[in-house]
Amino acid sequence: MKVAINALHNATGAGGTGAKGATMPSTPPLRQRWRGSRNLLPALLFLGLFFFAPLIGLLLRGVLEPVPGLGNYEQLFANSAYARVLFNTFSVAGLVTLISVLLGFPLAWAITLVPRGWGRWLLNIVLLSMWTSLLARTYSWLVLLQASGVINKALMALGIIDVPLEMVHNLTGVVIGMSYIMIPFIVLPLQATMQAIDPMVLQAGSICGASPWTNFFKVFLPLCRSGLFSGALMVFVMSLGYYVTPALLGGAQNMMLPEFIVQQVQSFLNWGLASAAAALLILITLVLFYFYLKLQPESPVGNAR
Repeated sequence: MKVAINALHNATGAGGTGAKGATMPSTPPLRQRWRGSRNLLPALLFLGLFFFAPLIGLLLRGVLEPVPGLGNYEQLFANSAYARVLFNTFSVAGLVTLISVLLGFPLAWAITLVPRGWGRWLLNIVLLSMWTSLLARTYSWLVLLQASGVINKALMALGIIDVPLEMVHNLTGVVIGMSYIMIPFIVLPLQATMQAIDPMVLQAGSICGASPWTNFFKVFLPLCRSGLFSGALMVFVMSLGYYVTPALLGGAQNMMLPEFIVQQVQSFLNWGLASAAAALLILITLVLFYFYLKLQPESPVGNAR
């Protein structure tokens, strides 16, 4: 008996902590865990030279030129003309996002519901419109929306209007042109999300007594939330930084932040104010992306709590 006890004691002593210690996994040393990080060095150098260095230079110019301080940022919000530019930027981006969601959601739903062959044709049309040159599409809308364009002529021929509508060089033309360009960016994530939804889930809701509207708002729409959020965020952020379409279809009264930055650099050589406006645009984008991650249930940021 005493020999067995001594043998058991020696066995547990050799293990350090006995059976309890044997079940605890050993943590690899820090050097071993970072052994493969050398492969990231070229990518980090590339990002540092071509992304972070210009970004830091941009941020420094916003607080150092023409004099050190936050005068450029104060000027952006204190000057009524500059504040108007900020208001135009957010209002146009929000309106374009809303219109893109209202038009893109039924289109994505139609692509999902129609037979596979027709759905593929519709999806190819959406992709073709996205692959077409942005400048060509914007000039096409400029031709269509002008006073002597096809749309005004058709409306006058039908007797709907007596005089041509002003749809270019104002907010109307900017919203129409940008909404058309942004619709594919919300259709693609929405269609992918809808395609992944099991039809049996909707059938189960109907079997349980849910009306079509209840089934849509309580079952289908929540399942589309991830695609809807990602598409809407993409459209809103891209609309904040768009330049070509607002410059061609908009006017001086509806100037947006990208046009303002280009004007300050090219016309007035005011690099400090332009850098402050660009830094503000970057900050807004980062804040929106953070809130998007918080709203995503599968995001590590959203689960940090």
